[in-house]
Amino acid sequence: MLRIGIDLGGTKVEAACVAEDGQIVLRRRVPTPRDDYEGTIASIVQLVAELEGEMGHEMTVGVGMPGTISPATGLVKNANSVWLNARPLDRDVSVRLGRPVRFANDANCFALSEARGGAAAGASVVFGVIVGTGTGGGIVVNGRVLTGRNAVAGEWGHNALPWPGGDEIPGASCYCGLRGCIETFLSGPGLARDYANTTGHLRSPAEIAEAAEAGDRAAEETLQRYEDRMARALAGIINVVDPDVIVLGGGMSNLSRLYGAVPRIWGRYVFSDRVDTALVGPRFGDSSGVRGAAWLWEEPNR
Repeated sequence: MLRIGIDLGGTKVEAACVAEDGQIVLRRRVPTPRDDYEGTIASIVQLVAELEGEMGHEMTVGVGMPGTISPATGLVKNANSVWLNARPLDRDVSVRLGRPVRFANDANCFALSEARGGAAAGASVVFGVIVGTGTGGGIVVNGRVLTGRNAVAGEWGHNALPWPGGDEIPGASCYCGLRGCIETFLSGPGLARDYANTTGHLRSPAEIAEAAEAGDRAAEETLQRYEDRMARALAGIINVVDPDVIVLGGGMSNLSRLYGAVPRIWGRYVFSDRVDTALVGPRFGDSSGVRGAAWLWEEPNR
């Protein structure tokens, strides 16, 4: 049986037909209509129509989205794609498609995908991390997403950075209205801002990594600060959730040095004599969002 999964990102909307075994049969993507709520809905409807037209039949639709649907109001909350906030996105898309549609936070979809046949296959407790334009997380326990009473389980990016140094207080302003959130340090823009604050030059995370490899001291020190901050942030997760595996996703997960450096550091902060948690990269990369979204129809209907 084929299902449609949609990954509603900040720069692109991607849709795919996903087979029972998790293989992607057909994929389409369009640029995200930024700051355009109606355009965003139209993009989702367009992609579903294209996939179903090519496959010749109607399918279930699951959507991974920034933020989540508030259990209290039924409206979107916490989306860094801010034009979605306070809107009844799930209801509007369902009406346009003429059928029920399931929605979940994009990091939850990522974690679900990697827990089922991905980099964390076989693990009982998985924490999936998104570190890209923003910073998010999702928790999967025994193959099921842990949503939480307030639908914010796993939202580690909007906790304060643990054990901050003097130069990290109060921290940068976050779109959520607070300062010093983990997202402001560990997102791609957060890394770029840290380098710029130190050097006066703006570089992308990839350029900073390349400069560090070439011997640029400022770039190397920027990455070392980033690694220590990620270690502190993930130590907080280990102290509370104690997952078997942590899977990194998003653009920053391409920094291969993180997988060795961060576990070497986090033992200083984890409340344990030894840390056996595995830190791994994603098996499915950019495909994890749509895979996990498609499988929302195997999740209990909340």
